[in-house]
Amino acid sequence: MTSLVEFLALWAAVYVVTFVLYIGFGAAFQWFAHRSPERRIQKGRYGEKRKWKEIRQSAISLTATCFCLAGGLFLQYKGWTLVAPLDLSWWSVPLMFVVSIIAFDTWFYWGHRLMHWPPLYKHHQFHHRSVAPTVWSNYSDTLVDAFVMQSYYLWAPLFLPIPPVVLIAHRLYDHFNGMIGHSGFEFAASDITRVPSPMVCTLFHDQHHAHFNTNYANFFSFWDRVMGTLDKDYDSGVAHWTKVNGAPEKAAGEDDSRATAT
Repeated sequence: MTSLVEFLALWAAVYVVTFVLYIGFGAAFQWFAHRSPERRIQKGRYGEKRKWKEIRQSAISLTATCFCLAGGLFLQYKGWTLVAPLDLSWWSVPLMFVVSIIAFDTWFYWGHRLMHWPPLYKHHQFHHRSVAPTVWSNYSDTLVDAFVMQSYYLWAPLFLPIPPVVLIAHRLYDHFNGMIGHSGFEFAASDITRVPSPMVCTLFHDQHHAHFNTNYANFFSFWDRVMGTLDKDYDSGVAHWTKVNGAPEKAAGEDDSRATAT
């Protein structure tokens, strides 16, 4: 009974922190992004009209996401993992952070493709109601969808010696990266977000929502390039948005019609 109470307390704490960060960062980013309307990727589509539906759904789906993280941390706390976390050091923290995000990106790519499989798509369909996603869309999932995509945080500590602080740092990075990736506004495009670099910018996931069957990964374009699911306009789109991001504001506004993710 004591262990159950401890887990429920941890789960609740993780949920409260995550939801506060979701609302706080979402409001701040929305205010910031809407000051630069020329950075909107999908011109003429305004996903903001779904804001309150997505917040309500996110409040539900975050219970599954936070269960996974709380579960992974609790397993480590109790020593119920197959491997013990590494001690914190100058090498273990960056090493395991990189290992974790690479492992997660692989999990996310294949799990995401699985959720697009017709027998399972009914659990993922709600997320794709946001054809033009916004910063509020990141957690707008069903419970099944959220669990499949986020259960990495539950099973990874069983097999990988990830220090708890690194797992939390990874989850925070995923949180902010996911919200920006769904924001619908491009601020991050640069030469390091297109080939030969595996890094991606906001356009990457925005194209997934707009075109449906491309760009399944999360942090990197590696798996989509290898498996042939990269959107054909991604690299050229990054080149366009790199110019927009580096141009004076007036010139960027005049170039709006050239956006590729429409």
